[in-house]
Amino acid sequence: MTDIRKYAVIVAGGRGTRMGSPIPKQFLPFLGKPLLCYAFEAFAKAMPGIKLILVLPADQLKSAEIVLKSYIGGINVTVVEGGETRYHSVQNGLRKINDDGVVFVHDGARPLISNDLIHRCYKQAVEKGSAIPCIPMSESVRIIENGISKPVDRDMLRIIQTPQTFRTELILPAFIQPWQPFFTDEATVVEANGTEVFLIDGLQDNIKITVPEDMIMAEVLLKARVK
Repeated sequence: MTDIRKYAVIVAGGRGTRMGSPIPKQFLPFLGKPLLCYAFEAFAKAMPGIKLILVLPADQLKSAEIVLKSYIGGINVTVVEGGETRYHSVQNGLRKINDDGVVFVHDGARPLISNDLIHRCYKQAVEKGSAIPCIPMSESVRIIENGISKPVDRDMLRIIQTPQTFRTELILPAFIQPWQPFFTDEATVVEANGTEVFLIDGLQDNIKITVPEDMIMAEVLLKARVK
């Protein structure tokens, strides 16, 4: 498996609205460096030689180049302009891939991705074609239909994470099809192209930074890892 080409498309389209910050969340300082740096360092360490692709809104490209050079200058990253939706942003990133291999698609706002999860996703994608990290629901859930709420069996539900990982022959053709409103992640795109996707156990710590409280939690979790 060592000779298989590896790619990571890191999507970071946040504007900082829910963070209550004028700074896009991917550039917010997190334990000494911008948040988005952690994902690149994790993939570069886990998969030496991996091709790293960062997808950002057009008005953030110059800022990203400065940040990457200043904080992770030893890691080569291709910076790409994003699109109207996540689908279009990932599509733009995938256009930088011309060879067969394995592709990770990861949220730049998930700084706690682990070496173990990266390797497990890679191994399953090689074997089964895909690996979609997920964790069980830990709280009760209800669905509202016609104004009436009904309980849902949480044992049947999973929270989906990234990196969603695929062999190139599955994900590249899937992103040629036209965008659909139900394309909420890469798994839905690949499924719509007629390919079954396979789940894999995710990581409870692999949280996505969305609101200020998430930054506090992520800092605690990361500090606990290095003790």
